[in-house]
Amino acid sequence: MSHSGYTRKEFLKTSALGIAAVFLGSSFTGLQPLENKPYFNIKPIGRPFSLEGYYIWCCSPIWGEDGKVHLFYSRWKKEKGMGGWLNGSEICRAEADSPYDTFEHKEIVLAPRGEGFWDATTCHNPLIKQAGNQYLLFFMGNANGKTNTKRIGLAVSDSLAGPWKRPDEPLLLPGKEGSWDDHCTTNPAFVQGNDGKYWLFYKSWNTLEYETQKGPVRGNRKYGLAKAESPFGPYKKVPENPVIDFSSLPGNAQLEDAFVWKQKGVFHMVARDMGFYNHEYGLHLTTKDGIRWTKPEIAYLDMRSYIQEPAPPEHLKRFGRLERPMVLPDRDGETPGFLFGATQGGRFETSTAFVFEIKRNQLR
Repeated sequence: MSHSGYTRKEFLKTSALGIAAVFLGSSFTGLQPLENKPYFNIKPIGRPFSLEGYYIWCCSPIWGEDGKVHLFYSRWKKEKGMGGWLNGSEICRAEADSPYDTFEHKEIVLAPRGEGFWDATTCHNPLIKQAGNQYLLFFMGNANGKTNTKRIGLAVSDSLAGPWKRPDEPLLLPGKEGSWDDHCTTNPAFVQGNDGKYWLFYKSWNTLEYETQKGPVRGNRKYGLAKAESPFGPYKKVPENPVIDFSSLPGNAQLEDAFVWKQKGVFHMVARDMGFYNHEYGLHLTTKDGIRWTKPEIAYLDMRSYIQEPAPPEHLKRFGRLERPMVLPDRDGETPGFLFGATQGGRFETSTAFVFEIKRNQLR
């Protein structure tokens, strides 16, 4: 395992069951550590935002100058099914007076532009940030309704209500053919580093592995880091990439949906687990330099550990897990106050936003 801050041997020590898994030839999926207390102590607020006829995903919150919470989210029509994010998603904005209140849809921010554009068929993965007096909306677009044209872009505005200056070209491109990141760039995470540069983390994987592997999850998703002197780029990938790589572990372990924030000089990441412990938990990692990360601990548990809901219809096969986790800080701008995510279910039998309060006094 490269640049991950721990060895395979150390990983096995995180669970007595992990050692047994090696002898039995099984993967680490479904295993739990001896200490099962998650990093986040969270209290469910609920499903504050749903739309009839739509799936809602990628819920990125930010405090506005008006004191409200502005939620940049992606949506697509219900008739497209869960896979519609890849060939028909658009990015919108909603508002609520607080994280405890119901959100109201306000506007479409970015929609697919059609043939000839790099974001022709989808706009997805919104991540809203502020740099100085400007707002940065990182997102993913694709040109053919498939994964191999996914690219990270950056739209800019002086106001959360727009107008948004839309990029003519992607912000970050994949690596050369045969590299670990030759397939795409997606799932942006952004923060200003201790070195004064702007850090853009991105998810990618190798095309050949993706096309030839068998099993329910093809390819191994890793995270890379690119840096720039300005938040607008140009971004240069660091030579240590990939900075997060679980590919040496059994069971095709990986992670996705990373969100990064800085707290007391340390950078934290929350991400969705894809086989380190299971496929329902969140992961928490830390770093000081963006390169060397601690071994993952559980960030949060599966949804059933916090709420009880009726069994979902058969088409909601991901029911029971929180995806695309993002942190809304308290008013101090640093301390995690709320955990936002997307999860299947809700009264329209699609997917909705879900919000947890983070109990600060019990946060490790």
